[in-house]
Amino acid sequence: MEEFTWRVGGPQGGGIETAATLFARAVAKGGWWVATKREYHSNIMGRHSYLDVRLGRKPVGAFRDKVDFLVALDGETLARHLDEVRPGGVLLYDPKVLDLTVHKLPMLDHRVQEALAERFGKADPSLKEILAAYAEAGVQPLPYPYEEVADRIGAELGVPSLQARRTLNTIAVAASLHLLGFPLKPLLEALALQFRGKVLELNEKVAEAVYREEVPRLSFQLHLNGYEPGRVYLTGAQAAALGKLAGGLRFQTYYPISPATDESVYLEAHTAFPGADVAVVQTEDEIAAVTMAVGAALAGAKAATATSGPGFSLMAEGMGFAGMIEAPLVVTLYQRGGPSTGLPTRTEQGDLLFAIRGGHGEYPRLVLASGDILDAFLDAQKALAWAWRYQTVVVHLLDKFLASMAQSLPKEALKVLSLNGEKRLAPREGFGPYERYAPAEDGISPFIPLGTPGGVYWMTSDEHDLEGHITEDPVLREYQMEKRMQKLLTARREIPLEDQYTLYRDGDVLVLGFGTVKGTLLEALDHLPGVGYLHLRLLWPFPEIGPLLEGKRLVTVEHNYSGQLADLVQQETLKKVHHRVVKYNGRPITLDEAVEALKAVLSGEAPARLVLRKGV
Repeated sequence: MEEFTWRVGGPQGGGIETAATLFARAVAKGGWWVATKREYHSNIMGRHSYLDVRLGRKPVGAFRDKVDFLVALDGETLARHLDEVRPGGVLLYDPKVLDLTVHKLPMLDHRVQEALAERFGKADPSLKEILAAYAEAGVQPLPYPYEEVADRIGAELGVPSLQARRTLNTIAVAASLHLLGFPLKPLLEALALQFRGKVLELNEKVAEAVYREEVPRLSFQLHLNGYEPGRVYLTGAQAAALGKLAGGLRFQTYYPISPATDESVYLEAHTAFPGADVAVVQTEDEIAAVTMAVGAALAGAKAATATSGPGFSLMAEGMGFAGMIEAPLVVTLYQRGGPSTGLPTRTEQGDLLFAIRGGHGEYPRLVLASGDILDAFLDAQKALAWAWRYQTVVVHLLDKFLASMAQSLPKEALKVLSLNGEKRLAPREGFGPYERYAPAEDGISPFIPLGTPGGVYWMTSDEHDLEGHITEDPVLREYQMEKRMQKLLTARREIPLEDQYTLYRDGDVLVLGFGTVKGTLLEALDHLPGVGYLHLRLLWPFPEIGPLLEGKRLVTVEHNYSGQLADLVQQETLKKVHHRVVKYNGRPITLDEAVEALKAVLSGEAPARLVLRKGV
C-alpha cells in the first residue's frame, strides 16, 4: 500500500483521541508518515467524535472521503459512518450493539435518524440492517467484543474487570494492527510514549495478549516502511506554541476558548523547556488578555495572546489601542465556525476580512496565515519578529482543523530562525524626554521600554504629537496617520517573497488558497495536470501578485460561505475570480472533493460558486 486511512469513532471522553494517538505513533515508529484529523463535539462528554489517521510512504497533509479501516467503539459510529468505508475496507465493531435500533442511540441527531429511516424504508431501522448495508457495499465487517476481550485478558492477568476495561483504546488499536499484520514492537514503543508506571505495564500486557490471539488475515496488510529516527509528532497548536518559544516569547495571555486554549495549556505545561523563559496568564476575559499583553510588550517583553472568533471580537478595541500607541503585539487567531459562538469545535476560514479590518479606524496590522504544522512553528517566530520590527499588531491566522490536526515531521525542519530588525534605543545617561513618535522614513520610530532609566514619554489612546501629548491638530493628525500606515509599505517591501506567497505550479487554471487548504491542494495537483496553485501566506499587506494572475482562469478554494479570499484578490488586483469553491459545514475539504471540484472547473461544468458538502 502507498497510503492508508484508519478511523476510530466513539463517544466524546471515551478514549478515542488516545487510541488515534497510539495508532499514529505506532505506525510512525514503523516508518510511515502520518497525519491525524480530529472531529469532536463542543460538549465535554457523550456526543459522537471520531479521528482519522492517514499514513503514506511520503509525507501526507490531506484526508480522503472514504477510509480503509473503521473501528466502531459504539453503535452510533456504525450509523453515522455508513458509506464512509471504501469497498474492500474493514469495519471492526462490537457485536453487542446489533441489538440496538436507531432510536436507541440517544445522541444520534434527528436529521440522521430521519435520513436512515428514509433509506431503509422503516421508522426505526436496526443496526443489524445497517451492518448488512456495509456488507452489501463491499465492506468486510469483523465482530470484535472489546469489553469481553478486556475482561478475558484482565482475568488472565489477575486484573479487575473495571481496571481492564480502561484499556479499551489499547485493545482497539492492538486488534487493528494485529489484523493488519503490523508488528507488535512499534506499538509497545508508542505505549511507552503515552503512559507511565503501572498504567504502562498493564497496557503493554494487554497489547501482548491481543497479539497472541488468532485473527483472520485481511486482503491488505500494513508492513513496516523502514524507520528514520529524528521525527516528531505535533499538533498545530503545539507547533505554534513551540514556535513562540523559539521566537523568544516572554509573556502569553489567554481566556479559555476552543480551539485556542490548547496552545496556551501546552505552553503552561512546557515553560520549563530549555531556554524557555515565559509567563502564561489566564485572565478574566479577552479584553484583559489583550490589554495585559500590550502592557507586557510596552515593558519590553515579546508578548502574545491566543483566542478564537468571539474572543477576537472582544479584543478589537485593545488591538486598536496597540495600533495607536505603536505597541508590538501578536494575536494568534484560531478560526472556527461563526457567527457568535457558532461551531466552537469545527473549522472555518471566516475571519479573514475581520482579521484585516476588524475594529474602528485604521492602523497598520500584518495578517499571516499558516498552511500546515511546520508553517505554524515557523510563522509563530516570524509573527513575533515582525511585531517588534514594525511595532504593530500581527494577527497570526490558524484554524480549528490545523489546531487539532497532528502530523509527523522531520525534527531538523523545526529550525530556530534568525530574525531581527528591532528599533530599540539603548539606555543612556540623561535620557530625559524623547520623541517616541519621531519622524522616520520607514514609519518606525525608535522605541524604549517602559521603565528605561531616565526615559520619559507620554502615551495615550488619543491622537498625539511626537512626544505623545494629546492633540487634535489636523497637520499632526495627518503626519501620525501617514507615519503609522507607512509601516505597511515598509513591511511589504522588506518581507521576503517566499514569506508572502509561493507559486507551487503555474497553469492556465490557477488556484489560489490560504491556510489549511494548502495540504489538500498540493496533493490534488498530482491528479490535475494543467492546474497551478498559488498559496498565500501574507494576507495583509496584500502581496503584489497581479502579474502572476494575468491571462489565467482564477479559482479560489476556502472554508467560508462568501469566498472572502476571492473578494480580497479582486479588491487588490482588479482581477476577476472566475470560480469560488467554498465549504462552510465545519468539516475540512477532502482531497477527493478538491479534485472533483477542480476537474469540473477544467471541464467547464463548474458554476461560478461551487459548494462542497461532504462530512459527518
